[in-house]
Amino acid sequence: MKKLILFASFCILTFSVFAQGETAKQIFKSPDLASFVLKTKTVAILPFKVSISYKKMPKGMTLDQIKENEIAESQQMQQGMFTYLLRKSDEYSVSFQEVDRTNALLKKAGVFNSLDEVTSDSLCKILNVDAVIKSSWNYAKTGSEAGAIASALLLGFSKGTGSGQLVMQINDKVEGKMMWRMSKEMNEGTFSNASELMERMMRKVGRVFPFEK
Repeated sequence: MKKLILFASFCILTFSVFAQGETAKQIFKSPDLASFVLKTKTVAILPFKVSISYKKMPKGMTLDQIKENEIAESQQMQQGMFTYLLRKSDEYSVSFQEVDRTNALLKKAGVFNSLDEVTSDSLCKILNVDAVIKSSWNYAKTGSEAGAIASALLLGFSKGTGSGQLVMQINDKVEGKMMWRMSKEMNEGTFSNASELMERMMRKVGRVFPFEK
């Protein structure tokens, strides 16, 4: 029983620390959002634009390794978002294109590595969808995992290992107009991987996601 109480206290304290460091969502909605949602049937999730920085570069890590991590996390988060939305597909008014198909079509068109240089309406045409979800995750690592684990053991809670900003937006196929945008600063927990982080992010998007029934 004592172990159960201690574990529950740990969870509550950890959640409290995370919550204190996070800001409210900032949301933009186009005046045409309601009509856009009614007309939209298929949506593609683009690979995330991920940027990772360190307050202090870990010993032995190179800039090339950071770049590799950014690329890997980009597709892991893209897949994580798709998995989350697919699992709750009956709650949404649209269908989401399979990530493998999205990426294959982007590569076939020669734009997979240059998405920033392609307009949203052109991407919709390449993917044959009504809208695209474009997301970025800028993550600043402020402490070592060892230090965070130590604080969890000594203090009874984890301070986390960094903070980041999630930006998610939806653009239409007609003119590539931004119909919806959300920005939120978040803390990343010590033991989070890309999939767990994406799960946590999507829960925070919650009912503000425009395609929810």
